[in-house]
Amino acid sequence: MASGSVNLPPGFCFSPTDEELILHFLYPKASLPSHPNIIPELDLSLLLPWELNGKALSSGNQHYFFTKGKENRSTENGYWKEIEVTKPIVSSSDDKVGIKKYLVFNLGEAPQGTETTWVMQEYHISSSGFNTASCGSTRGRRKSDQNRSKWVLCRVYEKKRSQSQQGVSCYSDEDDSGTELSWLDEFYMSLDDDLEEIISLPN
Repeated sequence: MASGSVNLPPGFCFSPTDEELILHFLYPKASLPSHPNIIPELDLSLLLPWELNGKALSSGNQHYFFTKGKENRSTENGYWKEIEVTKPIVSSSDDKVGIKKYLVFNLGEAPQGTETTWVMQEYHISSSGFNTASCGSTRGRRKSDQNRSKWVLCRVYEKKRSQSQQGVSCYSDEDDSGTELSWLDEFYMSLDDDLEEIISLPN
């Protein structure tokens, strides 16, 4: 490990599922601050997305890191804008263990920034759907809840046209009418199937 980053050996690929990111990385980070973790802590406000390589845990074109949970996602030259897509993360035992938010990096000052192709998936622990025996007392639960909201886990990647990313289906740059679609329009369209699956999940 150098400068807080981790370089995977040749041939190794870090490709965890959403559930694994929550249960095996984010939850231990939030519950046990001293727990060793291969994913580094970064200050999101100090880095542009294309500067993450070598600082975050990088696998292919995906960059993983922890950051403090906060509403302000601005950097010196831009800001991360939520696109109002939130997906629940459900475990194999049908427990809601977390949520995933989507953000897009914009250059310039809000709200007149210029949209880029950089996407961030922001993982949060569910505040109500996952409890542990170690949080038995009211005081313990309060302290744990405060610590949980302190950290989020981020996965950042650059969205490529006509290329699958994180299970997102590929769409042609043009629809049947010949009208060109922006990559963000394609991204929203590709979420339809995911949202239908979420709606069909048992409560």
